[in-house]
Amino acid sequence: MKLATPLAPLAVALGMALAPAAQAESIKIAIVGPMTGALTQYGDMVKEGVHTAVERINAAGGVQGKQLEVVTIDDGCEPKQGPVAANRVVNQNIGFVVGHVCSGATIAAADIYNNEGVVMVTPSATSPALTDGKNYEFIFRTIGRDDQQGPAAAAFIAEKIKPAKVGVLHDKQSYGQGIASAVRQGLLDAKIEVPVFEGINAGDTDYSAIITKLKSSGVDFVYYGGYHPEMGLLLRQGAEQGLKVRFMGPEGTGNPDINAIAGDAVEGMLVTLPADFAADPDNADIVKAFTDKGRNPSGAFQMTAYTATQVIVDAIKGSGSTDPTKVAAYLHANSFETPLGKVSWNEQGDLENFEFDVFTWHKDGSKTAVK
Repeated sequence: MKLATPLAPLAVALGMALAPAAQAESIKIAIVGPMTGALTQYGDMVKEGVHTAVERINAAGGVQGKQLEVVTIDDGCEPKQGPVAANRVVNQNIGFVVGHVCSGATIAAADIYNNEGVVMVTPSATSPALTDGKNYEFIFRTIGRDDQQGPAAAAFIAEKIKPAKVGVLHDKQSYGQGIASAVRQGLLDAKIEVPVFEGINAGDTDYSAIITKLKSSGVDFVYYGGYHPEMGLLLRQGAEQGLKVRFMGPEGTGNPDINAIAGDAVEGMLVTLPADFAADPDNADIVKAFTDKGRNPSGAFQMTAYTATQVIVDAIKGSGSTDPTKVAAYLHANSFETPLGKVSWNEQGDLENFEFDVFTWHKDGSKTAVK
């Protein structure tokens, strides 16, 4: 009886202390991608986009009276780490993911998200294998597919470059091989000879053998499907060995770090990238939000990551729920005004339309759109 009197006020005090915490509960969004390893900068691009969107949304009052909270999870861009990272998301009861970043890791993780009812919007995974034939409910992209990007690259090569023979290389991975195959088919359809179609090993440091093969085959243009570390070495070692041809790659090669690897040999590289959405006057306020924090709004994935975050939030607002099932259904059923323009998805979670442009890369790190 003597203990009852002091405990009653304590219980009331605890209840008062806990009530604000419950009201302030946040909505968590995970960023999953390469936070370590050779492709970390792609993860950095996505982080810049997500954090810029989250900061603006939180400053405007958040979502349903709650603030957004970003949780960052590393998959190293490795397919074997995709499921590990996805299970970390599930185990933390996070219902929304921006990522994964690389196609291989994204493909490896997608089944887990779909089975566990987690909305995943990737701003960068372009492999058709992610969505083809899967009938996923919870998987979306805010970037185009390789079978949109590849044909665009092939058409540019055929119509603008007009080479006689093209060497097509890839890194034997889902993303690189997929887009290289699409480019090769587009070139063959355009009646351009492709005497070399071959994979290289990502992470190798000596590509002399393939460069020798390219030289002996008489190619006058080379397309490489993969990421910037290998492209940088191919450019540098090709120049050193007298391979005097122009190279082209997908958005995975459009990374400022390639300049340090390739040196002067990077000058004139062609790359397909998402259109420069930062140049759209309608995005001026968003661009300012990026630049005010020292972030680059013109990279390959910043605006697609911003958009991935925005559409998740817009779907939470539109559905009136943080239930991922309702949010996914709202995404499928509606279109959204975003920095990329109006976006909507087909039944399998791919964008109805997406624009890839061709840029010339320069040794000072800048790029110029090719008209």
